[in-house]
Amino acid sequence: MPKTIISDTSCFIILANIRELDLLHKVYGQILTTIDIANLYGEVLPEWVTIATVTDKYRQQLLEMQIDKGESSAIALALETPDCSLVLDDYKARKIAERLGIPFTGTIGVIIKAKLLGIIPSIQPLLAKIKQTNFRISADIELQALSEAKE
Repeated sequence: MPKTIISDTSCFIILANIRELDLLHKVYGQILTTIDIANLYGEVLPEWVTIATVTDKYRQQLLEMQIDKGESSAIALALETPDCSLVLDDYKARKIAERLGIPFTGTIGVIIKAKLLGIIPSIQPLLAKIKQTNFRISADIELQALSEAKE
């Protein structure tokens, strides 16, 4: 497992909306994020989230031409952080991370990992809660998640 996990805003929002934000901490321990993401989240982040500053602002600005400020700051920070992985849900941001060789997962991946580590007994109740929010999960993604979680 990578030494550092950097989370984008969507993971914080989705897990907070289903009252499972602590799952991120249980799966990965300390989480790194940027000030831009913290501002977009708009709530006080837990003490297990460290806020870091992106050094290369120009790189972040270039990324902002393609994706939003939070995602661009997460990717820019990942490029400056050795042995890290991103938690990203946005398709376009994931494609950019992939092109740049940055490992990533999404919020559903965090939930699957929690199941595989024995932190939660099943992903189905969490998927049901997520579907009651404004986050969309396609039937294919849901089936794939259930399969990966061995459910």
